[in-house]
Amino acid sequence: MSSAASSPSAYIGRFAPTPSGYLHFGSLVAALASYLDARAAGGRWLLRMEDLDPPREMPGAQDAILQALEAYGFEWDARMVRQSERLDVYNAMIDRLWRDGHAYACDCSRKQLQPFAGLYPGFCRDAGRDLEDAAIRLCVPDREYVFTDRVQGAFRQHLGREVGDFVIRRRDGLIAYQLAVVLDDAWQGVTDVVRGADLLDSTPRQLYLQALLGLPEPQYLHVPLIIQPDGHKLGKRYRSPPLQPEQATPLLLRALRALGQPTARELNDALPGEVLTWAIPHWDAGRIPRCRTLAEAQLR
Repeated sequence: MSSAASSPSAYIGRFAPTPSGYLHFGSLVAALASYLDARAAGGRWLLRMEDLDPPREMPGAQDAILQALEAYGFEWDARMVRQSERLDVYNAMIDRLWRDGHAYACDCSRKQLQPFAGLYPGFCRDAGRDLEDAAIRLCVPDREYVFTDRVQGAFRQHLGREVGDFVIRRRDGLIAYQLAVVLDDAWQGVTDVVRGADLLDSTPRQLYLQALLGLPEPQYLHVPLIIQPDGHKLGKRYRSPPLQPEQATPLLLRALRALGQPTARELNDALPGEVLTWAIPHWDAGRIPRCRTLAEAQLR
């Protein structure tokens, strides 16, 4: 694990896979964008394993993810952090939010909430439920959050009308993504978050948490998702083919094209690390397609 940057800067980026399956081409596009954006800025690139959901974790996936990243030439700048190592930090923050009146216990069932299509109606906000065997929800303000994504442009979302109070700890005790990612990005000093456009809608919730907790707000860049012919995104849930070491160079070049970046004919016979080294000085985030999805078939 070493840095490819020649002159360190204040930029700190990260790649944060979930070990519910193997890395696939869509994962590669996100990893490549975050890596090149950090390296082109002379910054650091960190690796974080978001292993907060043991029931969904695939046995052997963490090792497979590391092996795939290494086979594709990626180098990270510090020891990989596992979110499972930081459960005490998350739970302490949840206790603090509950004591300060920013969070409350919720015992609503999925069946109760089904008619509301993901918008929490606030049934438990003032009910004073006991914490035992309950989810913990964060009170959201009745306001709109607006931010400018480096690729997707201006994005706005009204938390009260479009999201409602959201879960920060599930009924089974598992920590929710929204809280963990905000605490981890601040702890690791992440200045720029580069990830897939499926998380664009999550960003206003994270902005609210950052403001509530007095944490710095990173810059955001959401790259298009790669979708299959049936309209589903490439992902572990849909059994997308895992990355194979022998396909590293052609898939890296294909990922560069998906991100709107130039390639060169001589790279066809290059090693994966050589492709990345060439791509760093040629990186231009302004070339990334300004759209939320790209059809996989168009990238072959």
